[in-house]
Amino acid sequence: MDLDNVAIATEIGKLADLLEFSGANSFKIRAYRNGARVIKDFPDSFTTMVHNDPSKITAIQGIGKGVAEKITQLIELDNIAEIDELLEVIPVSVLDLLRIPGLGPKKAAALYQTLSIQTLDQLQAACEDGQVQELKGFAAKTEQSILDGIAIAAAANSRIRWASADKLAQTLLEHLRACPAVERIELAGSYRRGRETVGDLDLLVISTKPADVMDCFAEFPEWEQTLVRGDTKMSIRVLNSFQVDLRVVQQESFGAAWQYFTGSKDHNVAVRGHAKQLGMKVNEYGVFKVDGDEEIQVAGATEQEVYEVLGLPHFAAEMREAREEFQWAEQGALPELIELSEIQGDLHMHTTATDGKATIAEMVAAARERGLQYIAITDHSQRVSIARGLTAERVVQQWEEVDRFNETIEDDFRVLKGIECDILEAGGMDLPDEVLALADWVIASVHFGQKQSREQITDRIVGALENPHVKIIAHPTGRLINRREAYQVDMDAVFQAAQDNRKMLELNANPARLDLHDVHCAAARKREIPLVISSDAHSVAGLDVMQYGIVQARRGGLTAANVANTQPWEKIQQWFTS
Repeated sequence: MDLDNVAIATEIGKLADLLEFSGANSFKIRAYRNGARVIKDFPDSFTTMVHNDPSKITAIQGIGKGVAEKITQLIELDNIAEIDELLEVIPVSVLDLLRIPGLGPKKAAALYQTLSIQTLDQLQAACEDGQVQELKGFAAKTEQSILDGIAIAAAANSRIRWASADKLAQTLLEHLRACPAVERIELAGSYRRGRETVGDLDLLVISTKPADVMDCFAEFPEWEQTLVRGDTKMSIRVLNSFQVDLRVVQQESFGAAWQYFTGSKDHNVAVRGHAKQLGMKVNEYGVFKVDGDEEIQVAGATEQEVYEVLGLPHFAAEMREAREEFQWAEQGALPELIELSEIQGDLHMHTTATDGKATIAEMVAAARERGLQYIAITDHSQRVSIARGLTAERVVQQWEEVDRFNETIEDDFRVLKGIECDILEAGGMDLPDEVLALADWVIASVHFGQKQSREQITDRIVGALENPHVKIIAHPTGRLINRREAYQVDMDAVFQAAQDNRKMLELNANPARLDLHDVHCAAARKREIPLVISSDAHSVAGLDVMQYGIVQARRGGLTAANVANTQPWEKIQQWFTS
């Protein structure tokens, strides 16, 4: 079976959930959970490894023999026998119970075994009838906590895109910075690490008046409900049950708390293990030198000193996923991640000629305001009829207009003649080669036939990369975050074709796409395939999504050297001909 790494990781994670529910050995559960994380983040295809050389799997750190066997079984037989066996006695719907905050597998199993509860609806009804508090180990307070958590469990998969979280985060910061009791405030968690979706927001505050800070927090205009309020911690719901957690910490512990609550969990586990080897202890309160029963704080006020006292570099938040950062640190080769200010051009945008909202002149003016040196006008080709895609005749007319426009503007800016040309369902390009040969920049993309087989879609994309006029593949996996899964495509084959034909791949910065995702960005980096971060703007305001692509690129470990459009246009041209 052809599965991508995310799908494989999902099945291994499901096995861990089922084993936990059934009360299996904790070491076995942990092995599968760690394995699922490694699989999801690994840049190379496990499907390809199973087909070509399965022995490579067990050589990967974090993948043991048991996990490797399950991966092979899933790919070769289309299922994992142990999952099927567990589902014979455990309904798959009970996994929803494990998503209730604080419930835990033992209590979830008790609810299933004593009250035959299998779904969140059944659990809600049992709580409302007072049945749950009558069980051993439960109480009225527990029952109410479960009832409150059901809404959270039901929305467990409703993580919002990073861009949406960013808008909320900036509004929260503006609100709380106006509070006189707030001395400093920072964001942590998955938002700070730049994950493409965010499940909640974490705020850290320095203040000597925590009660005043929390009073101000409760006055946030989007406040819906206070979940908990203590002496130094408060959680609220905003915007249809989205949770925001606020913690007030001491100045001397702020850096340690910021590091700890930024995560990721796996990064922090590695940091704690490193500290232990040095005879130290690290937590959200600081770094402590352990001497027998005595613990002496040696760092904690800033993140930099937390890492420094441990002999580690100050990792950028986006790389704290326990993927490569510790290896980089050990080699003294921590990359300087790309910055938005390093982008010189935008090579994917649309105008009123097809489905855009602005003219060429308007897009040029907006790009120049943003400090860019060049743009490519890349309207859709004719296959995208709903967007009034350009025929061969119309695109040539547009390019003539671009030539005339370039004659009217200063030499420090250039407009490129481009096209986003569809890869046809049967293969081949939507416009003739003699037309594409006239372009400065040809983007190939898949918009139709996305439900074709993995082999068909892969062949289409590889064929486009072999076309001498195509420079780059746009949004290579076709996904829309929280709306549409990626189509089935062999990314190893795409990477290889890009290498063989000296072509580039796009990181589409549209927050609904962020395609390539961060793991594929890392894979392209390792293969030295240049990426282009593009806005795919359909309006003047659309140019501003470039910042989201930068966050994604940083999560993939990309530096300016890995991104082609940090270079002048002339240098990009040279790359294709060298």
